Amino acid sequence: MIVAFSVTPLGTGVDVGRAVAEAVRAVRASGLPNRTDAMFTTLEGEWDEVMAVVKAASDAVLAAAPRCSLVLKADIRPGVSDAMTSKVDTVERYLAEE
Repeated sequence: MIVAFSVTPLGTGVDVGRAVAEAVRAVRASGLPNRTDAMFTTLEGEWDEVMAVVKAASDAVLAAAPRCSLVLKADIRPGVSDAMTSKVDTVERYLAEE
């Protein structure tokens, strides 16, 4: 499964970078394939391990803020691995066609 999620600290003012960095640190420590961009972190793995990472990231935010907003989108496709890379590769292959 692939999950794209974002965690946002609430109640800490406009500077949320430090709390978000701690959430990303939790994601990277998981060892699951992941990418972080300006809006979301995407990770891939089995249901229980992915959801455990989302919880760890949320807990990291809650350690620095009284409230956490979580947005999550999931592509649940049993038996498929490396979809994070292969989906992008497929689109790039079509874009390269003239």
